[in-house]
Parts: sequence; structure tokens; C-alpha cells
Amino acid sequence: MRILIVGAGGVGEAVAAIARRRNFFDHLVLADIDEARAAEVAARMGDPRITSAHVDASSAEAIAALAKSEDCDTILNACDPRFNPPIFEAAFQAGATYLDMAMTLSERHPERPNEECGVKLGDAQFAVSGDWEAKGQLALVGIGVEPGFSDVAARYAADELFSEIDEVGVRDGADLVVEGYEFAPTFSIWTTIEECLNPPLIWEKDRGWFVTEPFSEPEIFEFPEGIGPVECVNVEHEEVALVPRWVDCKRVTFKYGLGDEFIAVLKTLNKLGLDSTEPVSVRGQMISPRDVVAAALPNPATLGDKMTGRTCAGTLVTGKGKDGAAKATYIYHLVDNETCMALDGCQAVVWQTAINPVVAMELIANGTWSGAGVLGPEALPAVPFLDLLAEHGSPHGISERDPACPQKPLG
Repeated sequence: MRILIVGAGGVGEAVAAIARRRNFFDHLVLADIDEARAAEVAARMGDPRITSAHVDASSAEAIAALAKSEDCDTILNACDPRFNPPIFEAAFQAGATYLDMAMTLSERHPERPNEECGVKLGDAQFAVSGDWEAKGQLALVGIGVEPGFSDVAARYAADELFSEIDEVGVRDGADLVVEGYEFAPTFSIWTTIEECLNPPLIWEKDRGWFVTEPFSEPEIFEFPEGIGPVECVNVEHEEVALVPRWVDCKRVTFKYGLGDEFIAVLKTLNKLGLDSTEPVSVRGQMISPRDVVAAALPNPATLGDKMTGRTCAGTLVTGKGKDGAAKATYIYHLVDNETCMALDGCQAVVWQTAINPVVAMELIANGTWSGAGVLGPEALPAVPFLDLLAEHGSPHGISERDPACPQKPLG
């Protein structure tokens, strides 16, 4: 396998750092608009298989040309989702397998934005799935941690643990602390603003997809391994668009443990119009307010040595077990910041995101995962993925929950 990673930020760097310990690829090119950043990261890897290049992620033609010149058969999109259309198109043009960790962006319903769906996450990609299938070409979308691991967990629950599923509910929480900053998001603020301020997507079997108010339906969810109770709220996320396509269930939700302070900051940005992506004139320069916010905040990739704690991503599944009895299970992946900093020099949130496309690419390279068209992770067998995740030294966990109150563990 010859891989082109578009984007040498925190996640792109972590992908290269994790992949360098494996032999499933022959060559990996880290490409970025900031060629010096890409070269610096590639040099830090200390692996002759890993090189760097310059590329403009907004140009499908430039990406496809680079992929062809480097003879890359796989393109991993490690950029903000606003760049999905050109990178996705470039992979199609180049005849390469495509992977991303976030899907094409949604658009609100013009008249009832907090009740009805407009354009959903990933709709633009699924609309051309037939074209990819006709070429025998695979686009594996949403293969980070959330979406990604969380979708694999849903597939695993359906295949191995449950005879009937009522709800697939992704729940994300952490006890991470960043020293020295009043406000320092541990992931791209551009993406965080997008998913948190958009109307959250929900799916129900009898109703289909619909949306609700941002930060709605708060619940206290008790996370495992000592993280403990965290308030989680509805947030727009790809799992709700993906899981119902391949997993038989009655409801799908996504809730994120943001915290009151984080939510207050996001609401303030929204009130001031600083979440907008539409450029405004600033002393004669046209600048997007959201890009200004991102530039004013610390780069998440640089926060690792100031962070302590753990991040947990997982999928809560409720329904009936294989024995027909009521069952609730939280299948999760937990990463400690100190551990991944010592291993790869990458902070926990980006490392946890990055390990999943590495596992997926290895499964594709060895033929365990295959297919054509636009597929989500839950369309493919879960057990090989979880086994390989454990081989990487980062296994999943299972927390059995109280079926009467699945937010809490048994006992």
C-alpha cells in the first residue's frame, strides 16, 4: 500500500507516528499547504518510507496529480471537513481508495432548521456511491474514533451481543485538563463549532432522520475506568447518518460531554457571529470569523505536554441480549494522554482519532476489509478491527450497564 495523507496537522502526524511501527505500507506521503510543517513531521518519524510534499487541499486536480506522481493507491483525508469535496473527488480521479474521519458537511433546513433535516452529513458522498461502486473503488467514510470506532462498536454489538437493538447511542466524555489556558479545545475548533452549533441529528425507525435544538436532552452518563459522571448533550454527528444504513435498530443518537463552560463559549461565539464561515472585511482583507477564532486559540496538536487525563469514546447499546433478556452494554475505547505522549509524542484526542484509520488501512491492505462504493465502518466485519486495535496495544473495553438505567454501570 502507498498512502497519501492530505493534512499534516495533529491527526495526520499521529497517523504517521502510529503507522511507522507497522509493515502494511511501502510508502507514506504527508502533504500539506504548509510544506515546512509536513517536512518537519516526516523528519520526526525517522522512517525512510515516510516523506513529505506540498499540496493545496482545496484543489482536487493538485491532489490527484500528487497521488499519481507518487503512485499512491490510498488517500487519507486528515483535513477539516470543509475540504472533503475536493479530496474525495481527487481520490476518485486518481482511482485510489479513499478514507476520511469526518464526512461532507450538512446544510440546515431553510424553513424549520431545528426540526427537519436539510442536507445531512455525508449526503453528498452517498449521492455518488453508485459511481464508486461501478469503478470497483472503495470510499470508507467516517473512520476516526467518532465516527469510526463507535460505528465498529455498533456492528460488533449487533453481530455478537444482541438479538434485538432498541438504541445505539454514542457517548463521548473525558477528564482531560489543559494547564495554563482559560479555554483550549483539544480538537480542531473549526470542526467543534460546526458539529456543536448545528442542529443535532437523530434517527428513529418509525420517523427517519430529524433534528433538534443544539445541546438538547442533557443526561448524566457515568464513564468507565474512573472518569465518572459527565453531563452529555445532543450534538450533530456522522454516526446518526451512518449506523441506520447497516445496523438494524430502533433509534440512533450522539451525545457529547462538553461541560457548561465550553457550551457557554460556543453560545457566545454564535451570538457574536464568530462561528460564521462567511468572510467579512477587516481593514480591507476578507477573513472568515471562524478562521480568526481558530487562529487565536492554541493549536491542539501542541497541547500534549500541558494535558493530563483521559478521553473515552464509545457506543451504548440497549435492547435484548442473545438470551432474549434485557441488556445494556457500553463498548468503549479509552486513551490516557501520558501514555500516548510517551509512545508517539501526540496528545490523546488526536492519537485516539488517528489509530482507527491506521487499523482500517492495514485491514484493507491485507484484504480483510474490502468493498466498493461509499461505505461506513459498520458495513464491514467488526471483530478483525477490534482484534487489530488490541494488537496495537490499545484494546477496547466493555462496560455492562443497568438495563433500567443504562447511563450507570451494573453493580
